[in-house]
Amino acid sequence: MLKQEDINLLRNKEIKPQKLFIGSKDIPSKSGKMLDVSSPIDGKVFTAIANADENDVDLAVTVARQSFEKGSWSKASPQEKKKILNKFADLIEENALELAVLGVRDNGTEINMAIMAEPMSTAGCIRYYAETIDKIYGEIAPTQNSILGLIHREPIGVIGAIIPWNFPLMIGSWKFAPALAAGNSIIIKAAENASLSLLRLAELAIEAGIPEGVFNVITGEGEIAGKALAMHMDVDVIAFTGSGAVGRKILEYASLSNLKRVYLELGGKSPNIVFADTPDIDAAVTQSLGGIFRNSGQVCVAGSRLIIEESIAEEFTEKLITQSKDLVVGDPLDLSSNLGAVSSQDQLVKNLNYVEKAVNDGANLRVGGKQINKETGGFYMEPTIFSNVSNDMKIAQDEVFGPVLSVIKCKDEVDAIKIANDTVYGLAAAVWTSDLSKAHRMVKSIRAGVVHVNCYGGADITVPLGGVKQSGNGHDRSLHALEKYTDLKTAWISL
Repeated sequence: MLKQEDINLLRNKEIKPQKLFIGSKDIPSKSGKMLDVSSPIDGKVFTAIANADENDVDLAVTVARQSFEKGSWSKASPQEKKKILNKFADLIEENALELAVLGVRDNGTEINMAIMAEPMSTAGCIRYYAETIDKIYGEIAPTQNSILGLIHREPIGVIGAIIPWNFPLMIGSWKFAPALAAGNSIIIKAAENASLSLLRLAELAIEAGIPEGVFNVITGEGEIAGKALAMHMDVDVIAFTGSGAVGRKILEYASLSNLKRVYLELGGKSPNIVFADTPDIDAAVTQSLGGIFRNSGQVCVAGSRLIIEESIAEEFTEKLITQSKDLVVGDPLDLSSNLGAVSSQDQLVKNLNYVEKAVNDGANLRVGGKQINKETGGFYMEPTIFSNVSNDMKIAQDEVFGPVLSVIKCKDEVDAIKIANDTVYGLAAAVWTSDLSKAHRMVKSIRAGVVHVNCYGGADITVPLGGVKQSGNGHDRSLHALEKYTDLKTAWISL
């Protein structure tokens, strides 16, 4: 159980300027350049990180390649890898509060959510893939008697993982855990404003027994370090979570270099559809609020478009407004806060610009829409709800990535499907109905990687997460994630 006094002991702990983690140790960037790290809690600079360039990335790739070719991890027995990964998970759990507070100081996520979504989720993810190591088999092809056809699964080599700032440990583990389980070496490029917890994680990886050079973390500007990783001729795979604009650049970099495989988990504008026959309106209201406002809306699967059947639209919206007023927005390291800070000043300004644009477009601002807690120096925004939104408005089409909800009315099932699919994105969705047949029809009709029914969120590591359309390709989580980090090799043996 979290205790405020334990959090307070860590909230102002001095953090020395951070170096890159390459091999098994902290290494300064070759240029010596650093980036200040300021906290969205109070806007103050509290440490610095190394600003890596092409030379630093090249060193990290060289070290990762050498570790892979040496075979200390790639050729280790399944039992040995499994033992080490489980030890890694143990250490993460033992240091969970430290990791969570580091992350909150970096990105402003409320601590109640951060502790479970970040270190605890990461430990569970690592354990899940540790268990796959001695349970995933090769195949024997159905050939004629004179031939033995074997299909082997092999690690690919050097994996580059470019991680976003909103959930660096959780989303990072969705990439590095299956990559490590498959026997690869990995280089994590952390986001500029969410590097600290990943750097600490690298230390724990070495302590757990992951060999030198297998788990590396580089920090710095995306347009320099991230680009260098995506352009490198000796990186075999790039796994990226982030914006569509950056995803396009990574695809371009892969085409200009060694045609490395690229897997993209991009944005979303997820429809949350509530029909009049929803089994529990109050539960739908509560979960819909969580689906858009947790982490101040900075979640790729956020239910930012609430599509409500006309007959219950006003009742539902009023309940949303009433409950939203009870949400406490404040210091994310205070256990009494329901919502923390927006990640940066730039993101806050972007959110407020979307609010202004929506009002000008004719949307009805029902609650919120303003910056609050200015006296703290931090970046906080009221939970914001718009009604009278049409699906062609920018507020309904663009991924705001903030605590902003668009309420859109629909006439019926057919209309709901039309509105839901009228977007360039296809990451997540939800449907609330008591009609089982309708639920199945909606699941089949909505173009999204995951469709929740009578809930919003909660899909765990056992099922894949991936998008369609401009929400990306490939899948994180589940056994399917291993496909991104393994090669199939055929042995065709004449008997």
